[in-house]
Amino acid sequence: AGSKLREVFDKINNLLSGKPVQTEGQTVWVTQHPQGLEFVCYKLAEKFVRHGEGEVSFHRDSAFPIAVVLSGIWELHPRVGDIFLAHLHKKCPYSVPFYPARKEGTSMEEYQRMLGYEVHDSKVEEQDHFLKRMSGMIRLYAAIIQLRWPYGNKQGAHPHGLSYGWRWLAQMLNLEPLADVTAMLLLDFLEVCGNALMKQYGIQFWKTMFFIQKSYIPRIEAVTSSGQMGCLSRLKNFVQKCLQAEEIPLPKGILTPSFWRT
Repeated sequence: AGSKLREVFDKINNLLSGKPVQTEGQTVWVTQHPQGLEFVCYKLAEKFVRHGEGEVSFHRDSAFPIAVVLSGIWELHPRVGDIFLAHLHKKCPYSVPFYPARKEGTSMEEYQRMLGYEVHDSKVEEQDHFLKRMSGMIRLYAAIIQLRWPYGNKQGAHPHGLSYGWRWLAQMLNLEPLADVTAMLLLDFLEVCGNALMKQYGIQFWKTMFFIQKSYIPRIEAVTSSGQMGCLSRLKNFVQKCLQAEEIPLPKGILTPSFWRT
């Protein structure tokens, strides 16, 4: 509910503003310790990334309520946004976007961690689980860049707006594609913020979509084995439908004005 989301936002904002906040029967405030504010900014940013790789990866629509709160907090407390990006880029290098290369002397285990895989006791997580987590984090990022906290000051610019999404897409298409990962990331990104990018960039956006269809999808196909075609097929269908309709559908779960009246 919109009212519940406002409560969450106000509590976080009050804590970061140095006001006393009630939690689990205690009253806490960041001025209790010289590093209190820095610690809270760090843990809060980390928590938002965890929501992306956990909550959003399983419940895709949850990207929007989480993102709108973070967007508003980022606007008022830029330090949280900076640390959020640091956590996000470390957990999901594809959000830069960046495909780390294996350097000489780097162990396979360390390299897999650099690629975003979770490694416990030398056991690497399953590919499906890895892709799901990356998907959740990219969807959260794609939601953040297009959303503003509706009760904030609209005079200032979005702290990390659509221009960053446009840059992400351009940089992504300049990278050599990876099997599995690239098709999934592009589909997630376009599903969540394609509509917003279309409205903002118009003809330039449609030129990019045409480039994806004619040039980039064949490059993804060239590195994709027959057993990895699922996501690529969904990306092809999505791009084809959008080009035929000359429209990108609104993402599922987007927060409508009526949501804020609940």
